[in-house]
Amino acid sequence: MELRALRYFVAVADELHFGRAAERLHIAQPAVSRQIARLERELGVRLLDRSPRRVRLTAAGHRVLAAARDALAAVDRVRDAAGTRAGTMRIGTAAGFTARLERGIDALREHPSALGVGVELVDLPLAARLDGVRRGEIDMALARGVRSAPGLRVLPAWTEQLFAVVSVRHRAAGRATADVADLAPGELRIPSRDHGLLLPEALTAAIRKAGAETRIDRLAGGTVQDTIVEVGSHPRSWTVLPGDQVAEIRSTRVRAIPFAPRATVTGSVVVPLDLPHTCAAAHQAAFGD
Repeated sequence: MELRALRYFVAVADELHFGRAAERLHIAQPAVSRQIARLERELGVRLLDRSPRRVRLTAAGHRVLAAARDALAAVDRVRDAAGTRAGTMRIGTAAGFTARLERGIDALREHPSALGVGVELVDLPLAARLDGVRRGEIDMALARGVRSAPGLRVLPAWTEQLFAVVSVRHRAAGRATADVADLAPGELRIPSRDHGLLLPEALTAAIRKAGAETRIDRLAGGTVQDTIVEVGSHPRSWTVLPGDQVAEIRSTRVRAIPFAPRATVTGSVVVPLDLPHTCAAAHQAAFGD
């Protein structure tokens, strides 16, 4: 049983109207209806009598309402004891988003709906980030190369140029642009998909056409930082990183070179399907280019 369902139920019980409860909760009405229906299935009782004109609590609904209020009050007491803020937006993120997060959080805090709301960053692998939004454990996530995700709304927000990252001892290190055909004979090291980006299809096709198909699935250490260390230690290896991650490289053992022809990846804001359009648009604009 989710606390979110109890909160939605209490709001409907207070308002005796699904639309007004949704407005109070700042979410879409269908989301409220789904959570109440799920709660009723879990408890095995009907909590509300619904008709086109009115909503009323059943006898079981009155009993559950009192218990739900007690449960939510207990959660608030736990939060108070821990010193955490009730109004907190949790954002799923990973390495390589620092500058975008700084700009985006500043923009969000200027939005009227976010006044007084705190921000908590949650560093998670990509799959866990998406699952966290899906389960309601985090409010939104940033992701690269994700076109769609079941049960979520993926909002394209920015575009980043992609770079080949090579050791300073690599034969291409002194060039102005990187040619996939020249890089392919070396070993392509990509971070685990859970930590890195999903390469755009056009670049993946170019790499395979150049003869690197047997090495494209070679996973380096789990993180981007691990991959950079490995590339810097092997003169023939290389990796692919977006511009924001390249800007955070501090190693003097590697060099980032833009691809020719230019290659890009799309970055997106991922939010729940039931997030109101105005809120989703504000999130998308805050983290966009």
